[in-house]
Amino acid sequence: MNKKILIIDDEDLFREDLAMLLSQQGYECKTAATAEAGLDIAREFLPDIVLSDIVLPGKNGIEILDDLRQINPSCTIMMMTAFGTLETAVEAFRRGAADYIVKPLVIDDLLRKIQRIEEFQNLQREIQLLRRELFRESETLPVVGKSPAMQRVMEMIQKVAPTSSTVLICGESGTGKEVVAQAIHQSSPRKNKPFLALNCSGFQETLLESELFGHEQGAFTGATRSKAGFFEVAGEGTLLLDEISEMPLSLQSKLLRVLEAREFFRVGGTKPIPVHARIIAATNKDLQQMVKEGTFREDLYYRIAVFEIHLPPLRERLSDIPLLADYFVQKFNKELKKNYTGIAPAAMQQIMAYDWPGNIRELRNVIERAMILGNGPYIEADHLPPQIAGASPVLSVSPQPNLKEAMKIYERNHILKVLKDNQWNKEKTARELGIDPSTLYRKMSQLGIQEAEG
Repeated sequence: MNKKILIIDDEDLFREDLAMLLSQQGYECKTAATAEAGLDIAREFLPDIVLSDIVLPGKNGIEILDDLRQINPSCTIMMMTAFGTLETAVEAFRRGAADYIVKPLVIDDLLRKIQRIEEFQNLQREIQLLRRELFRESETLPVVGKSPAMQRVMEMIQKVAPTSSTVLICGESGTGKEVVAQAIHQSSPRKNKPFLALNCSGFQETLLESELFGHEQGAFTGATRSKAGFFEVAGEGTLLLDEISEMPLSLQSKLLRVLEAREFFRVGGTKPIPVHARIIAATNKDLQQMVKEGTFREDLYYRIAVFEIHLPPLRERLSDIPLLADYFVQKFNKELKKNYTGIAPAAMQQIMAYDWPGNIRELRNVIERAMILGNGPYIEADHLPPQIAGASPVLSVSPQPNLKEAMKIYERNHILKVLKDNQWNKEKTARELGIDPSTLYRKMSQLGIQEAEG
């Protein structure tokens, strides 16, 4: 579909000549001689690009920037003027203009700028379509990611979900272990039953036992009435035992018995209560190492690790970052009542360069903070916190790369880093990247990666 361009300028000959020239280039154009007329046309025309003079009769071009962005938040606005000053340029950019052109126009330069805007808008739409496609493909899986590593995780979720097997989810803090547990539950026959999550690190030992198994009235000081525990309340649903590595050894033995006998007793109780819930455990620790150190029971480890799912850290899912970022932008648009279109290229460069020690949780918080600080339509680099704003790629890039170029640069940097870490062992590098060796060789050729760079 041809892009729609609105030209607002009070010079009749200039306005109509420019519209004719752009129409010859395949654009659909409409024109207005005043700011007020331009706003009226914009409401019906919904232009993709607006070219507006600054000096206009009545309101000037800068004064209608906010109105134009409210009418169509996805449109890009370029200001034109024959009286260019630094102050007007700064004010135009501050109010949301994407570019600033001084008359007389250089047509080839204008066409190049419009082409770059088109490319950026098309990439933004591709991201939004990809996100919608992802949710269509995984309607019950709130797991965002198209990287090979996350595709394997989604396959494992789909395979284990229909069963009642115990699942152990491993991964660094913030990688989305509870999200994966919920995805397993939502894809299972238990999806209409309760899903409960208990963080084992959040309670003292006696209180954790009561939370798990419940207690009878008078079982201990302060137990003024009987209480059902998580195993009982979960019923035939799913119970997630988060951070199971923090469970004391004495409780580990009781949990093992529950998993084997499929029944438990309330604290202070004498009547066995059957367990019908599915158990999922999650941890950010190396349980096998804890078994060797004697801080986690070996028999319990093998009982909960019937089916293991390992979640990769965000730094190993580079291609998922734009998808996740766009997902959070749309989420917080609703929650914060904002109207962001996406993330500016310079900000995306810094987001992609950062190694995200806090993983998806940290990315979520950064996007929310940036959207609170800014006014849209894009998250800009200066909205990012200092530790991310200071991140820089290995290679220099042009001042305004589009998203595809930025992704290519960071794909090259990431592959180069893993190659160096593995002393240029290409088979090992391919395994860590989750791709075939032939794919690695092809990407090295496409991206111009040579061993001499090591």
